[in-house]
Amino acid sequence: MPLTPVHLDELRALLGADGVLASEAARFTYEADALALEKHMPDVIVLPRSTDEVAALVRWARARRIPVTPRGAGTGLAGGATAEHGGIVLSVNRMDRMLRLDVDAMLAWVQPGLVNLALSQQLAPLGLYYAPDPASQQVSTIGGNVATNAGGPHCLKYGVTFNHILGVVVVLEDGSVVTLGGEAPDSPDFDLAGAVIGSEGTLAIATEICVRLLPRPEAVKTMLFDFTTIEAACRAVSAVIADGIVPAAMEIMDQHTTELIEDWLHLGLPRDAAAVLLIEVDGPAVSLEAQVEKIGAHARALGTRSIRIAKDDAERAAIWRGRKSAFGAYGRTASGFYIMDGVVPRTRLAEALAEVYRLCEVRGLDAGNVFHAGDGNLHPHVLFDARDAAAQARALDASHEILRMCIRFGGTISGEHGVGIEKRSMMRELFAPDDLAVMARLRGAFAPDGVLNPGKILPGDGDGHSAPAQMGGMRVRDDAQGPWI
Repeated sequence: MPLTPVHLDELRALLGADGVLASEAARFTYEADALALEKHMPDVIVLPRSTDEVAALVRWARARRIPVTPRGAGTGLAGGATAEHGGIVLSVNRMDRMLRLDVDAMLAWVQPGLVNLALSQQLAPLGLYYAPDPASQQVSTIGGNVATNAGGPHCLKYGVTFNHILGVVVVLEDGSVVTLGGEAPDSPDFDLAGAVIGSEGTLAIATEICVRLLPRPEAVKTMLFDFTTIEAACRAVSAVIADGIVPAAMEIMDQHTTELIEDWLHLGLPRDAAAVLLIEVDGPAVSLEAQVEKIGAHARALGTRSIRIAKDDAERAAIWRGRKSAFGAYGRTASGFYIMDGVVPRTRLAEALAEVYRLCEVRGLDAGNVFHAGDGNLHPHVLFDARDAAAQARALDASHEILRMCIRFGGTISGEHGVGIEKRSMMRELFAPDDLAVMARLRGAFAPDGVLNPGKILPGDGDGHSAPAQMGGMRVRDDAQGPWI
C-alpha cells in the first residue's frame, strides 16, 4: 500500500511541492540503481536542499516507521540505493554545492550531491583536485562515494574515499545533526566518521562533507603496453611494484573489453592484444623519466609488443577515456551484464582471471575483464541475454562463485562497490557469526529502529534477506496487512 495522500501533503509541507515526487513514472525511475537485477519501487522520492530539511524528513519518517533509503546519482552496483522495503528514497541530487573552500588548508566543505568530477573541475583553476576517481566520476556523487567508500584507478597511490574525508555532518536516525571528525588532521575522539564512511547510509545520512584536496602533480606520464597473454601483463604489474615503484594507477583490460571499446570509440587501442596494461606515474618532473624507463624495462622483459607514452594531455585523456568507457562498451553489446567487485592478492591475479573465464565458460557465458591491477581489485563483467531468465540465473551463479574464489584466494568480496543487497548473503562466508554480531550492534547503536536503509549489508535469517526486526524491531510493509506500522 502506498503512502496516503495525507502523508504526501505532510511531506510537501516539509520540502515544498517540487521536493516530493510520487507519480508512477518518477517511482519507476528510482526503482533500481545500476544493479538493475534488483528492482524495488519506492513509495515516494524526496529531494531536500539542506541539512535541516534532511533532519526534518528523517524525524517525520522515524515517527511513522517508514524506511528512508539515501541515494546519490544511482550509479551504485550493489543495490545499496534500492528501496527494498519501499518507503522513501531520499535523493541528494539537489544538494550539489560547494559550501566553503579553504585553499590554504587545502580542504572544502561540499554537499553530498556534488558530482565527483565537477568538484575537481571547479578546483582546477586553483591548481587543486580531489583524488578519488571512480570510473563513474563523471556522474557519481561525493555522497554516494562516501556511502560505498569508493575507490578508482588512482587509489593505488592515493587511497580510497576514506583517506580523503576529514569530517562529515550527518543526520542520525532520530533526526539529530552531529559533526563527526572535522578540519583538523586528527582528533582525540572515536573515529565515528570512519564508521559512517562505507556504511551505505545504514548508520546516518551525510549532508555536508569535508574533503581533503591535493595540489595537481607537476608532471604526469601515462603509458600503454600490450601483451600477448594476460598472465604476462599481470606479472608486469607485480614486477613494477616489487621494484619499489608505486604508480598512481595500474589498469588492465582484456582483449574482449578492448575490442568492444574500439568498436565504439575508435581510440587506436590494439585489438589483437590479449591484455592492455595502462600505467600512470605522477610527481616532480625530474623523477618521472627514470620511473618510465624502469617500468618499460620490466614490460619489455615480460614480452610487451609495444610501449605507447602519451605525448600530451589530449592523448592521455584518450587513453583514460578508453578505460573509463569500458562499462558503457559492455552495455552497448549485451542486453544484460553483471559487474563483480572482488579482490585478490596481486600475486594471484593471473590465476584468478583464468578461474573467472572458466567459471563463465562452463555456464555458457561470455566474460570481459577490466580491473585495478595494482591493488588486485577485479571487475569481471559476466554477459548474458537479459530476456533469458535461465541465462540470468547462470550469470548470478557464476558471479557468486567468482566471489567465493576471491575469498579462497585470500581476498574479499568488495573493493569499492559496497555490499548492498548483492553480496549480503555472502557476508556469512567472509565473516564469523561473532564478527557479524558486532557489526549489528554497531548499527543498533547508530540506528536502533532500523529506519535508515534497512536490510542492507548484513544478512538476516532464512532466505538471505535481512530481518528488520533484528535491527530494532521495525516492521516493514506487508501489502496484505495494511499500511506502514
